[in-house]
Amino acid sequence: MEITSSFLGKQFIDSNTIINFPNGIPGFEDQTRFKLFHQEGDNPLIFWLQSLDDESLTLSVAQPSIFNINYNFELNDAEEAILGIEDIADTLILIILHKDETDQPTIKGAIKSPLVINCTKRIGLQKVLGQVDQSITLTETSNEIHVFANA
Repeated sequence: MEITSSFLGKQFIDSNTIINFPNGIPGFEDQTRFKLFHQEGDNPLIFWLQSLDDESLTLSVAQPSIFNINYNFELNDAEEAILGIEDIADTLILIILHKDETDQPTIKGAIKSPLVINCTKRIGLQKVLGQVDQSITLTETSNEIHVFANA
């Protein structure tokens, strides 16, 4: 399969690497097929979740651990049925990143709604959490990234 992403350009997609979000992602419910891309190298910090249903939709995502965020939540029965996770080691948690709506050069992470992906079955969903005690704001100055936690 070949796509022309408005962000990543022309890409060849192996059908064995497509991640299906059966219910879409809140706000993008009609987008159910995605491909995860990353920068070259051993330890990429930022990934891109490219919709295969709308080539103009690319979400920047990151593993929460790079921001020292560790989740402890349970999936409900419906979420467990969708994901079919048999081994927790096959699970990938990502947070969606977005630019702040101000003119400041900041990036925020949607920590209240992590993506949960079964890497073996390539099925994902967005887990909307009721309450999270902290939020983070990333600010880039020169070559450094600062993390501010707000309770």
